Amino acid sequence: MKAGHHRILGCLLGTAVGDALALPMEGMSRNRVRRFMGQRELRHRLFFGRGMFSDDTEHTLMVAIAWLQNPEDPAAFQRSFAWSLRWWLAALPAGVGMATARAVIKLWLGFSPSHSGVRSAGNGAAMRSAILGALLTDRPEQRRHFVLASCRLTHTDPRAEEAALLVAEAAALAVQSVDSKTVLENLRPLVSSEDMHMRFGKLEEALQAGLSVLEYAAAIGCDQEVSGFAPNTVAVALYAWLKHRGDFAQMITQVIRCGGDTDTVAAIAGGISGSEVGESGIPDQWLKNLRDCPRSVGYIRAVAKALSQRWGGGLVEKPQLYWPLVLPRNMVFLLIVVAHGFRRLFLPR
Repeated sequence: MKAGHHRILGCLLGTAVGDALALPMEGMSRNRVRRFMGQRELRHRLFFGRGMFSDDTEHTLMVAIAWLQNPEDPAAFQRSFAWSLRWWLAALPAGVGMATARAVIKLWLGFSPSHSGVRSAGNGAAMRSAILGALLTDRPEQRRHFVLASCRLTHTDPRAEEAALLVAEAAALAVQSVDSKTVLENLRPLVSSEDMHMRFGKLEEALQAGLSVLEYAAAIGCDQEVSGFAPNTVAVALYAWLKHRGDFAQMITQVIRCGGDTDTVAAIAGGISGSEVGESGIPDQWLKNLRDCPRSVGYIRAVAKALSQRWGGGLVEKPQLYWPLVLPRNMVFLLIVVAHGFRRLFLPR
């Protein structure tokens, strides 16, 4: 159980740290990110040197809780996650993907979780899949069923499913510290779309050629930014992890420098890498300067502990989230994001 706790906590913290560090640069072009970051070391910049989470971390934690309550039944897991998404949207989060918003509105209108998804190849499913890979490392069939149950609740495009499955598989392999050649051999059969075939082929070529993350991103058409298209996001996250295995700080830094949907790419890459390096591999200062509630670092640790006990066969109660704080927190978060947006207006393009 000790090893399980190490990988699960690393996955959750890696997701949260990547999300929070990259959030202030979300939507920026590569050039604007370069000007914003300068030559200084990467640090939290959202609010007086502190970082907060976005939907990437929130969804990952909701998936974790849904699995905690239903570790053997993907359909029950999907229903539990659906209720979490309903209340999450009702609390007016500051940022919601269009596909996810449409799917959750369908849930509120009475659609069943098995019919609420919309045709979209966005990042919503991939961003919350690493934890399922970390939890179900030795159960490939079960992992597939849970990942697809999570994905199809909001996204039904085969490319979204493909991306989510690749993220979960990578996290499962990261937990085992499998060598990179074997990682590629295991990921390759999951590549099914023409979009990902091109990106995966270039990923293998780029690794052999020793290209940087920025150079690889440019090679797949993301020379200005990494868009919210799941094949782009997941390809760059996978390349960054494989290029900088064991070096969480360098990997996150290079992913963010690519620009675009920075928080999601960094959250996915952070979740995969965190599954491998654990908490000890994440810079301590990045963890200390995370400030959020009620989904705090303390809450993340409680969730990881409960998941580890459940993973080890124990019966546990889910950690309690203090829901009365969620709506006020979202209002404060929105104000911070808006203020940060005004600050970014003065950056040169």
